[in-house]
Amino acid sequence: MKGLNRVKAFLLRVWHSLFFKYAIVTIAGVAIVGFLDENSFWSHFKNMQRISELKEETEKYNADNRRDQARIRELDRDPKAMEKIARERYFMKADDEDIFVLSDDGEVENPIQKKNETAE
Repeated sequence: MKGLNRVKAFLLRVWHSLFFKYAIVTIAGVAIVGFLDENSFWSHFKNMQRISELKEETEKYNADNRRDQARIRELDRDPKAMEKIARERYFMKADDEDIFVLSDDGEVENPIQKKNETAE
């Protein structure tokens, strides 16, 4: 019983001490500023990561823009370049040409025909 009274007295002394109150306020302040506030260190860290991702994305789009601008300049200077793009992308041809498109894909089966074969 005496041991319990000593522990109780010690806890009451700590509870009423000025140091304990400052320690609690300091810990609560660090928790709020560090993790819970919208301007916390955690939010700051996430925002810095997002900024670096957006900078990488911006660099990628700038590279794409430079490539496209070079292609546009090439199209303005050389009419053969426009013909090349029309042939490669849109399978256009001259009047006296035939186009053969080769594919590595296997034979594409008709799903309706396949269903009829299984039904028989």
